[in-house]
Amino acid sequence: MGSRTTTGSTFPPTRLTVLERIRSEEPDERRRAFGPLVEGYWKPIYAYLRIRWRLPPEEARDATQSFLAAAWEKRWLERYDPGRARFRTFLRTCVDRHAMNLGQAAKRLKRGGGAAIVGLDFETAEGEIRERPIQDPVDQDELFRREWIRDLFSRSLEEVRLEHVTTGQAGRFALFERYDLGPEEGLSYADLAAELGITVSQVTGRLAAVRRAFRARALDNLREACGTHDEYRVEAREIFGIEVA
Repeated sequence: MGSRTTTGSTFPPTRLTVLERIRSEEPDERRRAFGPLVEGYWKPIYAYLRIRWRLPPEEARDATQSFLAAAWEKRWLERYDPGRARFRTFLRTCVDRHAMNLGQAAKRLKRGGGAAIVGLDFETAEGEIRERPIQDPVDQDELFRREWIRDLFSRSLEEVRLEHVTTGQAGRFALFERYDLGPEEGLSYADLAAELGITVSQVTGRLAAVRRAFRARALDNLREACGTHDEYRVEAREIFGIEVA
């Protein structure tokens, strides 16, 4: 996964929104917008098809790929109207329509089309689903939202982990993993400081630095998954409880 410039909670005012870029008549610009959307939504789409539509893994995999190919080739996403729904709700509705026509879709299945789609690791996605009971909440939009946020956090954490490993700061991320992600009962900052031979203030600083890095990366990924900047601001408020510029 290529590195990105993380800007945290503020972005250049001249930066085009995802919706503006996906509607571009320039093929390269459109492709650059579509890639992050695939990266941010393919796993929630797959999980949604497995859980809501009860598709077997093989069928859910093919349906995910055929949906993404059709969305690119038929320019489905360009039809999004910010005044009617959030982008993820619009996308989920498109997935529902696609799932209702799986018989016809299977006959014209294309894996990737002309889009620059990232490699889709369905084995990992299926493993994550099997780790938890398959449940179908009454609210379909809430199901899709839950899977989308789960993947947003997972991808952002992995990107931050890789960044720390490649910059020689793996120990700092390991500290964050122990305290924030897999908390040991009764583990304190003082315990960690004594174990690592550093001060409590150093433990505090290192944990704070990783938390900031994670939030900045998650916000960056969130913005790439929203159709408009206003939607991004609302999602940031609801997911992280913060106001962004």
